[in-house]
Amino acid sequence: MTDGRAKIGVVAPGTRIEPALAEKVKATAAALYPDRAPEIQFHPQCFLSCGHFAGDDDARAAAFAEIANDESFDALWFARGGYGACRLIERLLPKLTDAAAGKTYLGYSDAGSLLAALYHRGFARIAHGPMAADVTRTGGEAAVARSLSYLVDSAEAALEPTVSPSTKTAAFNITILSTLLGTPYQPDLSDHVLMLEEVSEHMYRIDRSFFHITGNPGIRRVAGIMLGRCSDIPPNDPDFGQTEEAVARHWCEVSGIPYLGRADIGHDAGNKVVPFGALPRH
Repeated sequence: MTDGRAKIGVVAPGTRIEPALAEKVKATAAALYPDRAPEIQFHPQCFLSCGHFAGDDDARAAAFAEIANDESFDALWFARGGYGACRLIERLLPKLTDAAAGKTYLGYSDAGSLLAALYHRGFARIAHGPMAADVTRTGGEAAVARSLSYLVDSAEAALEPTVSPSTKTAAFNITILSTLLGTPYQPDLSDHVLMLEEVSEHMYRIDRSFFHITGNPGIRRVAGIMLGRCSDIPPNDPDFGQTEEAVARHWCEVSGIPYLGRADIGHDAGNKVVPFGALPRH
């Protein structure tokens, strides 16, 4: 904390953002906290461009390590998703110091690759939740407000409603988790309630990913699976004939993993925060 204000660093391990977006996030924070606005620093790397990415792999990894290893920052917030985080894991993890382990890390979607790798390494303050770029969604200022309330005040109102101190939790985009399984960075999710969401994937791909996820021996040790929102599903020809919940129920039954219902997460402004592990008891 700086003068009682949270200090939040923002990096873009995937695709870039525009400077105007950063200014909108800062203005939102100032309006929400008129007397103690958090200090939000967008690393210049967020605005770089290298093909698909916000700078090349070295630039993105260096920016992440710079914020993560700086003891003056309380949190590292992902600017947006868009693919790229997994390309940084091998070169980034050796650069992280003890200072990096004490921060809060918040993001979702493509960010899940790095969140998983950090959780696997033992970082304790990892969470799936809205990113800075969500301010551009319809109702996106509420999403940013939710993340800031979590980062600044650890507000319980920001959390997915089923999160509690008595249950370990974790949340991922379905495709991202599927690609992590079997790698050295697959986190131990034993006894966790695993929440899964998706966007812009065909039903047959969601079905295939559920086959892969629920067939993994490590995932079969979870306490159960909850399904978040699966939005913007492209049409299938012929129609797949099953909803995303029917698919989730099917593969949970096949694998013996308890299906625990719906979770309030997704690629939208209503996305709630899901901390990894168990909440501290007060």
